[in-house]
Amino acid sequence: MNVILRSLADVQAGHPFRGSVPFAENGNAYALQMRDLSPSGEVAWNGLLRTEVDASKPVQWLEAGDVVFVARGARNYAVCLREIPKPTVCSPNFFLVRVKTPALLPEFLAWQINRTPAQRYLASNAEGSDQLSIRRPVLEAMPLAVPPLSQQLLIIALAEEAVHEERQLQALIRNRQQQLDALAFALFSNKSQTN
Repeated sequence: MNVILRSLADVQAGHPFRGSVPFAENGNAYALQMRDLSPSGEVAWNGLLRTEVDASKPVQWLEAGDVVFVARGARNYAVCLREIPKPTVCSPNFFLVRVKTPALLPEFLAWQINRTPAQRYLASNAEGSDQLSIRRPVLEAMPLAVPPLSQQLLIIALAEEAVHEERQLQALIRNRQQQLDALAFALFSNKSQTN
């Protein structure tokens, strides 16, 4: 089934902080910013900035299953938040995408946004000269393919396995570089001792 995103999900702007997110030592909220998120889906929850939001106005608190979309910058990607360990809002650099139908899994939506067809759509619709950005109507009009839930689950499992494999490969590469550095240091110290 091919549809557009807004028919299956609500898209909202991040919390309207004026300027940079202000730090508040005893604040009532935490702010998810671009530096706290990686394209592979990792969230640095312990590094979130504590801030204060006006709770007398409606606040769009993040919920498990929300998809945050990086709307500004050279790389536009989505991450599905599986858990929210503390009261958190997202900064204005994000759009908050909340799936409104059981026919679409949030993890699958994030995966699809990050794949080449959606990325081409976003790149061709990005605007701005100093900093590229995606406007809300562009994201809402993004075409989606929505296969049966069983297929969505298989794709999510495959994508998670690919991320796991990539992390293992990166660890092996780092380990090999450390071995080579240790060898270089050993050779250098042996040469210094013979001179």
